[in-house]
Amino acid sequence: MSLLSVRCKLIPQPSQAESLDRTVDAFTAACNHVLKVARAEQNFSKFVLQKLTYQDVRAGFGLSANLAVRAIARVGKRKGKRTGGFKATSVDYDQRILSVKIKDETISLTTVNGRLTIPLKIGGYQRHLLRTALSIQGGQLVRGQKSKWYIHLQCKFADETPQEPNGALGVDLGIQNLATTSEGQTFTGANVEQARQKFLRHRSSLQKRGSRSAKRRLKKVAGREARFRRDTNHKIAKHVVETAKRTGRKLKLEDLSGIRDRVRLRRSQRAKHSGWSFYQLREFVQYRAVRDGVPLGLVDARNTSRTCSACGHCEKSNRKRQAEFRCCSCGYSANADVNAAINIAMADVVQPIVAWSGCSSVHDAPAVTSPRL
Repeated sequence: MSLLSVRCKLIPQPSQAESLDRTVDAFTAACNHVLKVARAEQNFSKFVLQKLTYQDVRAGFGLSANLAVRAIARVGKRKGKRTGGFKATSVDYDQRILSVKIKDETISLTTVNGRLTIPLKIGGYQRHLLRTALSIQGGQLVRGQKSKWYIHLQCKFADETPQEPNGALGVDLGIQNLATTSEGQTFTGANVEQARQKFLRHRSSLQKRGSRSAKRRLKKVAGREARFRRDTNHKIAKHVVETAKRTGRKLKLEDLSGIRDRVRLRRSQRAKHSGWSFYQLREFVQYRAVRDGVPLGLVDARNTSRTCSACGHCEKSNRKRQAEFRCCSCGYSANADVNAAINIAMADVVQPIVAWSGCSSVHDAPAVTSPRL
């Protein structure tokens, strides 16, 4: 089983929007009250906090029993790692205080003013996901900008049964090319670098101003950059997993854990090297592989770009330039990223992730949750 977060827009009446506003504010105030107690007691255990604060939360903030429990649970997840308090942006819901009528396309939510039934505005993709989900485990009500409201529904889906793979599809990750498959399919990083430079110039200009409006604008710029990164990684992950599924192959990715500590870079290269979230891309590939029943594993990334995929000769001078590979032993020549991806496809798996065929046990990703759709 896997969990997928499906974002739907709410269309509340003015009176309903007011109730949602009051609920978000009350929920946040309750969270900050519980957080204050947790810090005073130096204890972030959900069960301890519930004993200490439940009655106060119920009496002082107008929340229902389940909303009070959700507020306490949110503080418990924090575990005291961050400073500051909670901002009034969202409310957590479970199955007891949230229900969706898919046929009517409405949602029922518990608020400080009782239970409300609110219409959903959804597209064909969200409608398909909601209708095919095994169950809806809960969700998060989010107050957006300009009085817009969204619900992020946690939907449970049955994963496809992995089939016996016929070969492997290797994927090389990089900066010039974000991803290259052993088939030769390349996802260029040129547009990504162009966007990164644009966002960098915009941030630098706003930081020099230092005004309140500039700081507000900085948050919006950061949000746009994060959404751009997430959208690009989603598209790459979708294509890679669909290719492996269509051709009946398993997937192999580089294990890039700790790569930033191992690689030495010039100062001018650091921002570019750190400006992309390859871990996010791996997570997206993982959740799609789980859902589609595609076996997935990680291989050792060392020397994959220096080893000849034809004869196996490994030498630093094999990599002539960023994009060119020419073996000093056998003379084999190819695109450097494609050569590395072929090596990854042939390499031994060091960490099975999803239902790897031939292993002594099946490694299923626990409750994989995608970013919002």
